[in-house]
Amino acid sequence: CDFIFHPVTMDNQVFESSAERTFQYQSSLPPLPVPDLHDSLNKYLHAVKPFASEEEFQATEAIVKRFEEGIGQQLQQKLLRRAKSRSNWLEDWWLDTAYLEARIPSQLNVNFGGPTAYVEHCWPVRDGTQLERTSLNLWFTLQYWDLIRTERLAIHKAGTMPFDMDQFRMLFCTCKVPGVNKDTILNFFKTEREGPCPSHMIVMCRGRVFTFDALCDGRILTPPELLRQLTYIKECCDGEPEGDGVSALTTEERTRWAKAREYLISIDPVNKTILETIQSSLFVLALDDAKPYSSPENYTQLTHLALTGDPTIRWGDKSYDLICFSNGTFASNCDHAPYDAMVLVSNGYYVDEKLRACGGVWKGSKVVREMPVPEELIFTVDERVRRDIALAKEQYSKSDLQVVSYAFTSFGKAAIKKRKLHPDTFVQLALQLSYYRLHGKPGSCYETATTRRFYHGRTETMRPCTVEAQHWCRAMLNPTATVSALCLINKVLVQPKIKMLSSFTHPPNLYEPFSFLR
Repeated sequence: CDFIFHPVTMDNQVFESSAERTFQYQSSLPPLPVPDLHDSLNKYLHAVKPFASEEEFQATEAIVKRFEEGIGQQLQQKLLRRAKSRSNWLEDWWLDTAYLEARIPSQLNVNFGGPTAYVEHCWPVRDGTQLERTSLNLWFTLQYWDLIRTERLAIHKAGTMPFDMDQFRMLFCTCKVPGVNKDTILNFFKTEREGPCPSHMIVMCRGRVFTFDALCDGRILTPPELLRQLTYIKECCDGEPEGDGVSALTTEERTRWAKAREYLISIDPVNKTILETIQSSLFVLALDDAKPYSSPENYTQLTHLALTGDPTIRWGDKSYDLICFSNGTFASNCDHAPYDAMVLVSNGYYVDEKLRACGGVWKGSKVVREMPVPEELIFTVDERVRRDIALAKEQYSKSDLQVVSYAFTSFGKAAIKKRKLHPDTFVQLALQLSYYRLHGKPGSCYETATTRRFYHGRTETMRPCTVEAQHWCRAMLNPTATVSALCLINKVLVQPKIKMLSSFTHPPNLYEPFSFLR
């Protein structure tokens, strides 16, 4: 079983900064180092130990020793030589192997997505609110784009140490393009100092595609102006036949999608222009009102639809698809290749905080300027394209995904910090204990770590299931375990974790961190 947890600290996050430019430290970030071979192998053995018998572990140790004394030395030297000519020796390999060379369908297997939290405060589920809420959501999303474009988005840091911010260039105006053997990423984003940046957005509704510019006279459209554009699109679609749903092709196996795309371009040059318009757009907005799935009422339904919803109203290769349901709930679906989830989390948190501040209601001008109405982008299709779309939809509908998503409200990070323990430590051990309770054995677990203190750093892997965690789980489930025994285990268990999380300022209380978990 593979649990995935992304620790994100958002406490008192500052979004806007005039003292520093968003990308000003990019050229001075240290290069990604090559880890020491001996240390890497020791960490590997430490991660393997909870799952191996004594005999299996001894055999593994022997294999690791032979590797370290033999070919491992040669491979290590090759990595060191590669690192001398690159600021990030891993970047290209990771992008190609993890994302661009993968041939499986992206939307369910690679993309990430999920619900927003707005239902918990200013925007509870309510029919008839889709367009009005979406217009305000768009307004704040576009403000976030403007922060990045004008380089006013505050730099993420660990203490005073700046993190790499390059991934934030990939949130907007970015799209993956399928290739027969390998995909490519197209990024059209530019900062204000670098030159003009695309400012049009794509709206998909009932299998049809529309576009309009998010700027008028150089200024971002206000919520009433965005509402006017969305209302026009919705009225165009209401009571009319559904479109061809060409975007369903993006759910296909990558090589098949690449060939279908080549054919689509070959039958009419207009199709290529439409594809380029989608690829360069800020992002895709999906107006989802297809019954019976257009009114999700809880996190489980929202998450399921974010990952497996209507394929004819989202572009699976876009860096950001914002999905708006008919009952005023929201979700997202994003291509993982150009950036990691913390970028979208930061954007979502910004929008969430702004919505809280205004109570989910626009309090500005109601004036709507004169501007062009949205343009519909109509692909030329033939019977072959229609068959390709039908096949893609049929295969996509067979997706077998089970997901349960709840908001845990019994207590939160404040209660955990009160006991002088970092919330991430708590959550990882809670996962281990839950799995151990259910299955009576340790759970193989992956946790994302960050390498963003280095140039173009993205993610690394931490393995929270340790021998110490295993001992702790057994003690927690042992009704005869003494408090002193638990304290000793906690001391061995927590201190190494705190060292890994040394950028945080909450030291562990070794005597009472888990009393309310038992």
